[in-house]
Parts: sequence; structure tokens; C-alpha cells
Amino acid sequence: MVDSSVDAIPSFRRQTVVSVVESLQDATADAVAVPVVAGGELPSELGVDLAALARAGFSPEVGQARSFPRASGPALVAVGLGELASLTAKCVRDAAAAFAAAVPKDANLATRVPVLAGLAVEDAAAAIVEGVLLNRYRFNLRSTAPEEATVETLTLIAPTEQAAAVSAGAARGHAMARAAMLGRDLAMCPPVVLDAAKLADVACELAAASGLEIEVFGMDELAAMGCGGLLGVNRGSDRPARMVRLRYVPSDEPVGRLTLVGKGITYDAGGISLKPSDVSHSQMKNDMTGAGVVLASMTVLRELGCRAAVTGYLMCTDNMPSGKAMQLGDVLTMRNGKTVEVLNTDAEGRLVMADALALATEEPVDAIVDIATLTGACLRALGTEVAGVMGNDPNVVQPLIAAGERADEPLWELPLIRSYRRQLTSPIADMTNMGGVNAGQITAALFLEEFVAGRPWAHIDIAGTAQSDAANRWINLGPTGFGTRLLVEYALAFAADRPSVST
Repeated sequence: MVDSSVDAIPSFRRQTVVSVVESLQDATADAVAVPVVAGGELPSELGVDLAALARAGFSPEVGQARSFPRASGPALVAVGLGELASLTAKCVRDAAAAFAAAVPKDANLATRVPVLAGLAVEDAAAAIVEGVLLNRYRFNLRSTAPEEATVETLTLIAPTEQAAAVSAGAARGHAMARAAMLGRDLAMCPPVVLDAAKLADVACELAAASGLEIEVFGMDELAAMGCGGLLGVNRGSDRPARMVRLRYVPSDEPVGRLTLVGKGITYDAGGISLKPSDVSHSQMKNDMTGAGVVLASMTVLRELGCRAAVTGYLMCTDNMPSGKAMQLGDVLTMRNGKTVEVLNTDAEGRLVMADALALATEEPVDAIVDIATLTGACLRALGTEVAGVMGNDPNVVQPLIAAGERADEPLWELPLIRSYRRQLTSPIADMTNMGGVNAGQITAALFLEEFVAGRPWAHIDIAGTAQSDAANRWINLGPTGFGTRLLVEYALAFAADRPSVST
């Protein structure tokens, strides 16, 4: 059996040294990236012309990379950057990922940091580090070592006058990549490795290392707090639920107060509404991605100098069928006193998050953001590359979309159509946990809105983006950790535009 301790999580062991030097001679590298701009002058160190590169199957487009091994010294890798006028951090990140993929067995990589008009060298350095490390991310529970090498060192080459900016960008990119890899690790872990209690243990270790305050709430405390949604979903399990509350407090007066809520279903069998026995069922270890990315994002807030106070709720349990399990027609009483008739036990994510959303409103807060692998409807609507976002305040939704653009974790706003609220009407309770057969992502968001008490709020549905069926650019096969870097970007830019709402 796989070790069920936190030591089984690779992020607790994974280390990459990122450094900045002035020249290639100062770098210890197995492979060196040589950026090639379309229409630009070909770097002389390649020793070939564009015609020779073309014969080798290379064109200077983003995503193109060709390795040229040498008799001595590191391999040189031509890396396409595309047209100079259209270069963005996204292009540089994708190009860096292509470089890493071109030399999968090399552990020590180096690259020049290109000087690009319209893109700060600090942002280019950050994008390079993210692209390389995220492309070469691997999660391995095999008894043998993988053939592909972990990146042990990544060296950025830049002139002395740019060294400070490149170093700052590299440090930021390194923190972002580590957070994203942690988010992936948590979602990758099988439920035997990471159940609710073990996830709380991991959170305690990470909080201690990241300067976060942490509280863990067990079954008795959850009952005393009236968290009927989390406890209802947990009823069919032999493993106890946990709620984890994390707090990041900046060293100076906070510019705002942000609360993040993550769905932490460590394995979702569907409860009595059992899922079909197909490949999607085997992926349900990733149904805690929301909680995983909230935890992962918060681990780097102090390192990156976040100026907002951030609270995170991880709502953790599995959702299993048994003789004790929540039944169709049951009525649950939630933290805020609302009663919910359960029409589908596989619509459990909204139940566990509802308790946390209610708790979030009991403290001063400027914005609440929840994130969850919530609905197949969102997957059907937007596919696997774009997540849905809905909310009651454009001052929350639009900055989230902007943060997603910076992270290349895109969001698309879907409407909260208020008339659809009638689909949640129950004849015996305040509401049901399930709407009709259509617009399921919208009715799910309308359900969650019932628990935010009018506070500025947005809901991110990552049901489609949390899992990838193929490796692409810097996105890995399997659980992607989508939302980690987006939430970090959002928290770093967060500032309240209104007085804190008090209860």
C-alpha cells in the first residue's frame, strides 16, 4: 500500500535551485535555451542559419524548440518566441515550457532572459521560471524512478544592470510555480493518501512553514457550530470530516479583507446518487481541487508580500454511500439556519461550501471568493481550458478575470439569471440543493449566493479545467491545480474599494 503520510506528497521533497548569472560560462547547465525571434537576428551561438533551422523542422514560433547536442558543453536549444510585436508573458511562459520539454532528461537548465519591448524583464523572468518548472512537473508513486529528470537547477543569464530585476522576477515565478505544483500534488493524491484528516495535517505543516495561522475543526466542533452541510455529506463515510480555517495577516495594516472558500471532497463516489463506474469516477480524487488550490495559494502570500488579509476555508470530507449516508429527501440545516432539501446527494459540493460561506459573513470581509469542481454543466458549456465565474459584484468578478489573464488561467463570466432561482424551490424546506436539467452551473451559483448575505462575492467553477487529458505547454496530464496562480494574482492585487462589511 502507498504510504499515507504527508511524506508521500512530492512537494514536501521537491527542490529546484533558481539563480541568476551574467554569462553562460558562469552557469552549470546540461542544456541552454537560445531564444529566436521571428524576423529577428539569429543568435550566433547556434552556429547555423535560419535555412538550416528550417531543414531541421524548426520555425521561430511560440511552442517550437529544437535541441542541438554538441561534442562538449551543454546542448543548445533553439526556442521560438514568435513575432516581437506580439510577445507577452504568456508567450514567454509557453516558450520556456517548450524548452523544458525538448530536453526531458536534462536536470540542469539555463536560458538567456530576452530583452523585449513591451514586457518588463522581471515579468519575462517570472514567466520563464513558471514555464520550465510547471512543464517538468511530475507526480510519481511508482516503485521505480521516472525516466524524465527533475529540474535540479535553473539558471537565468542576464547582464549586470538587469540582474536585480531578473532576480526579483525569478523569485516571484519560483514561488508561483511551487504553489501551483503543490496544488497539483494535493489533487493528484489518491484518497488513501489524502483523506480529510490527512489534508488537515498537511495544512498544519504548510501553515507552520508559511507564516499562516490555522484552526482545524473536528466532528464535535462542527456539530456545535451547526455545519449541517459538511456533516450531512460526511454521514456515509467511515472517515471524519474536517474544516480548516487559515489566516494570513500582513505585517502592515491590511488594504482589504478577502476570504477564500474551497471545496475539499477528497473522494466523490456520489453518495446514494452513485456515480457511473467509468473513467470520470476514477478521477474523483481531484474533487478537492478547490480546497487544494486555496491552501496552495495561501502558502506563498507572505513570501510575495501580499498586502491584504486573507482567510481561507477548506471544507473537507469524502462523499460515500453506506447505511448511514445522506438520503434523497433528507433536510439539512445549514450554518446560517437555512434548511435544504436534498434531491441529489451528488450535488454535495455546494452543501459543504454553504457552511463556510455563512461563516465568512460573520466576520468583517470585503470580498468572498469560492472555488470548486462543481458542475458538469460548466464543463459542457466552457470545455476544459476556461473556467466559469459568476458573482454579485463586478468589482469582484472583473479583477478575478484580469488575474486569470495574468496567470493564463482564463475565466469566462456567466450570468446569474435570478429567475432561475425558482428551480431551487422546495415544498418543505427553504430550498433544494438541485435545480433543473438545464443551466446547472447557474443554479448551483444561485444556491451558493443564498449563503453570502449580500456580501461582495464570486464563484469559480473549475469542473472542466481541474483535469487535463493530455500534457500541453506547461499544463500536465491529470489534475492541473488550475486556480492556484489565479488566486495568488488576485490576492496580490486585492484592495478594498469600500468599507469592510461588519456584522
